[in-house]
Amino acid sequence: MTKVTDRPLILVANDDGIDAPGILSLASGLDGLGDIMVCAPIEEQSAVGHAITMRDPVRARAWPFRGPSGPVDAWAVKGTPADCVKLALNKLVPRRPDLVVSGINHGPNTAVNVLYSGTVSAATEASILGIPSIAFSHCKWGIGDYEASARIARKIAIHVLESGMPAGVLLNVNIPDLPYEEIRGIMTTRQARSMWEESFSERKDPFDKSYYWLSGTFVNLDSGKNTDLQAVEDGYVSVTPILHDLTAYAALRDLESWDIMGAFHG
Repeated sequence: MTKVTDRPLILVANDDGIDAPGILSLASGLDGLGDIMVCAPIEEQSAVGHAITMRDPVRARAWPFRGPSGPVDAWAVKGTPADCVKLALNKLVPRRPDLVVSGINHGPNTAVNVLYSGTVSAATEASILGIPSIAFSHCKWGIGDYEASARIARKIAIHVLESGMPAGVLLNVNIPDLPYEEIRGIMTTRQARSMWEESFSERKDPFDKSYYWLSGTFVNLDSGKNTDLQAVEDGYVSVTPILHDLTAYAALRDLESWDIMGAFHG
């Protein structure tokens, strides 16, 4: 069990699974900043969003995990990324973490992908519970070289540990697939508008029963400035502050003018 000290406690989670190279790189990149603890799914949980387990038991077991300075307390969870953060904060950590980080995801979590991402949802769960949190993604589909991403993660984590975060805000960080020396800088960005043009191909199993396989093409709908997509394309690290409050405040006044509002029985 992690020793109780005056050092910051950093909880590390992800959605790619506890044996994914990205989480090892992230935990290693944060080495020396505080006491590190890992709690991550035992199996890959990509694109599960903010799902939580309610009708099955959530099981967890200690897991061998080694960082640069030696063994790291780690738990593998049969559940989702949000489950991992909930369980860790309620049962597994020795004290409230000072920071929760999620990643390093293999693949971008820009634009609409934020809604599907288990990586972002792990950080969002910590933010809901009032803990500063950051989601890190390496913008290459498939396994990449996470050395630059780990160095960027360390820089941003240091700043958050020193300065804190506004209540309810988390950082969604997307890092281009470039060597560290070729990254042009760090930009604050907004989430781009985008969508997936999707289709399901129908296939047959050995018993001639139909099943369906999802595929899709990502479509950027945003030609504006300062988007997460454009920053990464231009070789910058994108840092987008996001909220779990999904209220469309700009639309409230328009909805209040609808005839049905306040006159349901009229």
